[in-house]
Amino acid sequence: MATQLVMCHTAEMTPEELGAVRGLMDEAFGDFTDHDWGHALGGQHALVVEDGVAVAHGALVMRRLLHDGRSLRTGYVEGVAVRPDRRRRGHADRVMTALESLAPAYDVLALSSSEQGVALYESRGWQRWRGATSVLSPDGVVATPDDDGSVYVLGGGLDLDGELTCDWRDGDVW
Repeated sequence: MATQLVMCHTAEMTPEELGAVRGLMDEAFGDFTDHDWGHALGGQHALVVEDGVAVAHGALVMRRLLHDGRSLRTGYVEGVAVRPDRRRRGHADRVMTALESLAPAYDVLALSSSEQGVALYESRGWQRWRGATSVLSPDGVVATPDDDGSVYVLGGGLDLDGELTCDWRDGDVW
C-alpha cells in the first residue's frame, strides 16, 4: 500500500479532491455540517493518501484570537479526521506534525477538541485553555461557556487562565 502525505492550499485542490475530503469528514464525524466544512476551507490542508484515496485530513486556517489586549495571528486547526477503517495507524499524528510545522507563521496555534481528540492533542504538547472563552459576535463579546475546556493552544506563551475571545463565524464559533 503506497502511503504519502500531501500538503496543499484549498485553492490548489480540484472539485473532485474537495468532494473526497468532504466525504471523509462526513464518514469520520457523522454530524459534519456545511458550516463545519466551510471552516476547514481557505487554508493549508494535510492529507494522508493511501493508493490515491484520502484516509486522513486536517486543515490550518487563519483566525484572530483576542487575549490580554492583543490580537493574535492564529493558525486554527480544523477538520482533523481519519477514516474509521484506517484509525490507530499514526495517520492523525502525521497530519498534526505537518500542520504544526506551519507554526512559525503564527503567534499561536489553536483548536477546539472533541473528547475523542484530547489524548492526541495532549500527547503532542497542546495545552487546554483553562480560562473563560468568548466570541466577538455582531452583538459584541459573548461568553461561550459550552466551549470552556475544549479549546487547546500550542505555543504563544499565553496565560492559560486568562480570557480568550475568537473571531465571529457562522456555525460553531470555536
